[in-house]
Amino acid sequence: MNTVQANTLQDYPRLRRFAADLGITCIFNTAIALAITYLMRIHSSFYVNLVVSMCIGLTMVSIVDGCRLLMWGTGKPPRLPFLLLFIVALPSAQFFGNTVASWILGIPRESITAVRANNTVSFMTLFLLTCIAITWFFWSRGKMEYLKAQAEAEKARAAAIEKQAIQAQLQMLQAQIEPHMLFNTLANLQGLIAVDAQRAQHMLDQLIQYLRATLASSRSEKTTLAHEFSLMDAYLSLMQVRMGARLKYSLHLPEELRAQEVPPMLMQPLVENAIKHGIEPKLGGGHIEVSALRDGGMLCLRIADTGLGLELEGGARPADAHSTHVGLANIRDRLRALYGERASFELSPNAPEGAVAEVRIPS
Repeated sequence: MNTVQANTLQDYPRLRRFAADLGITCIFNTAIALAITYLMRIHSSFYVNLVVSMCIGLTMVSIVDGCRLLMWGTGKPPRLPFLLLFIVALPSAQFFGNTVASWILGIPRESITAVRANNTVSFMTLFLLTCIAITWFFWSRGKMEYLKAQAEAEKARAAAIEKQAIQAQLQMLQAQIEPHMLFNTLANLQGLIAVDAQRAQHMLDQLIQYLRATLASSRSEKTTLAHEFSLMDAYLSLMQVRMGARLKYSLHLPEELRAQEVPPMLMQPLVENAIKHGIEPKLGGGHIEVSALRDGGMLCLRIADTGLGLELEGGARPADAHSTHVGLANIRDRLRALYGERASFELSPNAPEGAVAEVRIPS
């Protein structure tokens, strides 16, 4: 965009304000012409009074409002400089307005001023009251718009502070996920070292690979589903080293969703929960399926397992009992902070066995 275009766009609010002020002034001028013609009963036609009133009024507004918008923009002008500008504009508007009116009407300028000279008190009273009314109107409107601008600025500042607070909360919640997963893995690694050093070394290699993959994106505000699924692959490979044939998994990501942006580390706590409360306690282990699909305007992220499920004998609900677990609590808190009521998170039974965790967010 060149400089001329930029300046035009920048001045547009002032030009729009100036045009609106001219329109309001025309209404005032018409009221003044009616008052002069039918209340003061000056021996001149309504047309003549209207032309004279329009010329003086529009000249006055052009001087006062034009200078105000050029010097102070659409904000509230300083009181003393604005008053001085108004005082200087009064005689100028009278002189130039009468001159233009005499040219339009084709009558001598002295004839216009003579009519007013014969009714000096009435004209001065009407002129003074009109000036006070117009000045009060424009001053009050300027003050109201100034207060409105201040309120908008305060609202924007409060929104910025709220956004910073939410961002800080999200960073704190996200930071809790990684140590939790890391401590669990290190605890498993510690136990494995004593019984199978080779598998422990392989598990350590997988852990290093996973941490290296998460380092670049774990502090980002957004990531892609392709990257999130690659992290899930690395994480499940790491868990498979520890659990062996007891853990099987599959990942399903449609090609058209690979570039879809999502909050980072959104699915990892759900996969971890499925392993800890579903697959690991089950003697024969089970299968975890991670998938994504678009349903209308929503993105559905689904983690289904064939573990113990939500209910055990006696009505115990291990998944529900641990629903305040840091991983699931983080999911709920992060979704609430990021999307409000537009997102949802549900745990439900899987058929024929296991559980399904489903996150739905706007796409």
